Amino acid sequence: MYKQSARSLHQHFVEGSLSAQTITESFLQRIEHYDPKIQSFLSVLSERALKKAQELDAKRKNNQPLGKLAGIPIALKDNMHIKDAITTCGSKFLANYRAVFDATVTHLLEQEGAIILGKTNLDEFAMGSSTENSAFQKTKNPWDLCCTPGGSSGGSAAAVAARLCPLSLGSDTGGSIRQPAALTGIVGFKPTYGRVSRYGLVAFASSLDQIGPFATSTEDAALIMETLGAHCNRDSTSLNLPNEPYLEKIKLSIHGKTLGVPWRFLEDLAPEARANFDQALEVYKSLGVSIVDVDLDILKYSLAVYYILATAEASTNLARYDGVRYGLRSARATTLDEVYDFSKQEGFGPEVKNRILLGTYVLSSGYKDAYYKKAQQVRTLILKKYQEAFQKCDLIAMPCSPFPAFPLGSIQDPLQMYLQDIYTISANLAGVPAISIPSGFNKESKPFGFQLIGPQMHDGEVLRLAHHYELATQHTKKIPPLFDSEVLS
Repeated sequence: MYKQSARSLHQHFVEGSLSAQTITESFLQRIEHYDPKIQSFLSVLSERALKKAQELDAKRKNNQPLGKLAGIPIALKDNMHIKDAITTCGSKFLANYRAVFDATVTHLLEQEGAIILGKTNLDEFAMGSSTENSAFQKTKNPWDLCCTPGGSSGGSAAAVAARLCPLSLGSDTGGSIRQPAALTGIVGFKPTYGRVSRYGLVAFASSLDQIGPFATSTEDAALIMETLGAHCNRDSTSLNLPNEPYLEKIKLSIHGKTLGVPWRFLEDLAPEARANFDQALEVYKSLGVSIVDVDLDILKYSLAVYYILATAEASTNLARYDGVRYGLRSARATTLDEVYDFSKQEGFGPEVKNRILLGTYVLSSGYKDAYYKKAQQVRTLILKKYQEAFQKCDLIAMPCSPFPAFPLGSIQDPLQMYLQDIYTISANLAGVPAISIPSGFNKESKPFGFQLIGPQMHDGEVLRLAHHYELATQHTKKIPPLFDSEVLS
C-alpha cells in the first residue's frame, strides 16, 4: 500500500477495494515501525485519524458524498493549527500550547475527507535549512540517515520520502518546501503568494510565508492544490479567485514552451549539481521545449535582501511570545521584567535569538532606512526583473540547492547554512509559484532537485511542465531502500 499514490489510494477507497480504516492503520503501522529511524513526527494523532477513517467508511457505506481527498492520509508541519492538538513550532516556548482553532488548510483537508495522521518536525519557528534547530529532535534523511533532510520543513519531507504518508504540508518562507524536497527526492510545491490561506499558520515572516504540499508525484500535488487553493475571508492576503482544475491542466502538451535559464547567476554552481541541471534541460529539449538565456543577475542580492526582511518580520511576529499570554513562563521570574526576559531566554533557541536580534537591529532608529527600506526597494527590483524575464520565456529553470544532502552537524557557519537557500529565496521575494522535482542522484545515491519558477498565478503551468518532466524520467518512482518494504502486522 505504501507504494500507492495519494490519488490511487483515494480511488481504491471510493471503489470499495480498500477501507479508510485499513489505509489509516497501514500508515500508522509504518510510522510506528520506521519513524524512530528518521524522527519525522513530533506527534501522531492515531485516535483522531482512526475516528475520521471510521466516519469515512460509514459515509461510503451509506452512499453519502465523499470528498476529493477521501481516504488519503496526510501529515502537517507543526506550525499549522489543528484544534485541540499541540502546536509546538519546534520550540520549547510552545511545548504546552494547545491550538484553540483549526487552520484554514486543516479545515479544507478534513472537509474533503483527508485523514490527518500527525504533526511533523521543523526548525524552530521555521528558521533553518536542516531541521537541526528543532528543540525536540533532529530529523534524518531517509536516503542517508547520517544526513539532513533539509529544512525547515524537513519532517514533512522525510515523512513523504520514507512513504510514512503519501502527502504532507510544509511552509515555504525562503525555500523551506523546495530545498528539503530536493534533498529527499520528492516533489515540493510553493504556490503563488496568497493562493493558499495562511490563517492558522504560525507566522515567521508574513510577507514571505506560504503553505504548500510535499508529494511523491506532481499529480498528487495538483490533486491537493485543487482543495487548498480556495479563498479565505480570515486571511487578508488570500486571493479571491476560484479553484483551478490543476489535474486537467497538467495533461496538456508542453511542446513549444520556453524555459529561461539565468546562466550568469549559476556560474558558481558545483560541478556535479551543474551536470545534473544540464541533464534535466536536455530532457526538456527532447520534449520540444526551447531553452533561452535570461538576465537575473540581480538575484545575487536576494540572500541579503531576504535576511533583512525576513528577520525584521520575525522580530515583530515573535514579540508576542512574552511568557504572559500563552506558552512557556519562566519559573525563576519574580518581576514582570524578569518574566519577559527569562521566558524568552529559556524558550527560544540560538537561531531564533540570532534572527530576532538581527531583525530588531535593522528596524532600529538610524538603521531602518539604511537596511530595511533599501531591502524593500531591491525586492521591488527583483520582482520587476522576473516580470521582464517572463516576457522572454514561459518559466524559469534553476537548481534547488547547490549541493545534495549534507551530513548532520557538518555546517557550523551560519552564513554557509544561509547559502543553502541561494536559489530558492527569490521566488518568495517575488511571490511567484515554484516547484522542486526529483532530477536524479549523485554517485552516493543522494537525490538532486530541479526547480521551475513561473509568473504569479501560473501555478498550473508550473505543475504542468513538472509533470511532463516526471513522466519522461520516472525519478519520482524511486524509494529509499531502507524504507522500501511492507510492515507486517
